[in-house]
Amino acid sequence: MRVTGLGHASALIETAHGSVLCDPWVNPSYFGSWFPFPDNSELDWDEIGQVDYLYVSHLHRDHYDPQNLKRISKSATVLLPEYPTDELHDALRDLGFTKIFRTTNGEVHDLDGLKVMIQALISPTDGPIGDSSLYLDDGHQKLLNQNDARPTELSAFAELGHVDIHMLQYSGAIWYPMVYELTDHAKQVFGEQKRARQFDRTIRYIDDLKASWIVPIAGPPCFLDEELWQFNDFGTDPGNIFPDQQVFLDHMEEKGYDNGVLLLPGSVCDFGADGAPVEHPYDPSSVFGENKEPYLREYQQRKKGVLEAEKASWSHPEIDLFPALKEWIEPLLPQAEAISAGINGPLRFIAQDAERGDVDLVIDFVEHEVRLFDGERARYRFTAPRNLVEHLVAIHEIDWVNSLFLSCRFSAARVGPYNEFVYAFFKCLGEERLTYVEGWYAEQSTDDEDCELDGWTVQRRCPHLKADLTRFGKIEDGVLTCQMHGWKWRLKDGSCLTSVGHPLRSHPAGEPAPAVPAVAPGAES
Repeated sequence: MRVTGLGHASALIETAHGSVLCDPWVNPSYFGSWFPFPDNSELDWDEIGQVDYLYVSHLHRDHYDPQNLKRISKSATVLLPEYPTDELHDALRDLGFTKIFRTTNGEVHDLDGLKVMIQALISPTDGPIGDSSLYLDDGHQKLLNQNDARPTELSAFAELGHVDIHMLQYSGAIWYPMVYELTDHAKQVFGEQKRARQFDRTIRYIDDLKASWIVPIAGPPCFLDEELWQFNDFGTDPGNIFPDQQVFLDHMEEKGYDNGVLLLPGSVCDFGADGAPVEHPYDPSSVFGENKEPYLREYQQRKKGVLEAEKASWSHPEIDLFPALKEWIEPLLPQAEAISAGINGPLRFIAQDAERGDVDLVIDFVEHEVRLFDGERARYRFTAPRNLVEHLVAIHEIDWVNSLFLSCRFSAARVGPYNEFVYAFFKCLGEERLTYVEGWYAEQSTDDEDCELDGWTVQRRCPHLKADLTRFGKIEDGVLTCQMHGWKWRLKDGSCLTSVGHPLRSHPAGEPAPAVPAVAPGAES
């Protein structure tokens, strides 16, 4: 196999039985906040797009780029993950792709000699209701493009034989902790913890699969808007969650791994040749280390007009915001039974504008009402520019996570621990998604299998997303951390320290289990 890096999670994979283009993202996403790093806009995408197969892993805007997908040959066969909704299928069909191969989740398909398997993740916390990994076997080499999917285990791929090439995410793709109304010290502490978890999780995946070659991909983006410039990692902030490819490769070397492969946009690696030689289009040092900030400043100047045009598109003064949001959101609340029970109170949302005035409203998940704020207490508060919220209304964007929140152009505050139901709701401002998510929550059941970890008996599967705690669980000072997503539990009573609810069954090994598991939520760690 030969793999050409195309930036971020984008790659062209040439096999003995056809070429596969993955996640071809070029244009800025999330309200112009994210740009590919390094710049990939000068690649010949019309030529690159002449492929046999197209794989779009999921609908996150740094993977699904409709503007660039218009340049991809419509003769390409789409390798479609088996998702519970038809959103990705319909989006690609609307762009003109008619040859769509619907894969079956976890099943190997033989496409004229190229063996293909896609593992789709379908919980409310996976991507925009769905994420996936792509496995390819052309009879000579096996490749897993895990991108930013986080399966609970990789055994489904390992069982198919030794994997030669493992492509996976290592960097941040979130707004936490940067946007939270915390002290600078708290943000740094939480950022350092998250950065360490990202690296630990990636190393665990590497150890699980034991592939010959590791290719760090799917991040980080870069932030060219001056308002967001501080989110770029220049090596001076240990709490920055967006380390770049070279930083992670250096981390791998420090941990004793010598099989990392750097792919820049335009880099070509021949994995079929001895030593997997790579040809780079330019010196990698010109974009990393001490040269990274000058490189991004030049990049910023080149994209100044693009960003200005993007910002100009957000103006919708014709929107009467409060009535529009009330008409849209209020009818969804009675349908959101599990989500409403999980939030169990009012959520305050402020659309801020210094000149025109703020629109300060409350979404009440008990009374199922959207109303203007009147001084009541709310455990959760979001503040965002009014023009961005008006734009979301104008385009009827049903997924505010995959737009506003990932833009990092907002602030958040909460009393108490993280609550996944809050963000699940903002992913599901449409009936199809909301119906699916409510059904998913309803189908969850308790796992009765236990295991022993460092002197404790605990349930084997993580209460959050069922990760195997014998592999992802880590215990320190009486607290268990699931390294899959960094969630924590206090073992003496099983309470979750990360989110509301989600108790863990736990007790000291050798002692009888308590008659009733503890369910009281703990404070955020």
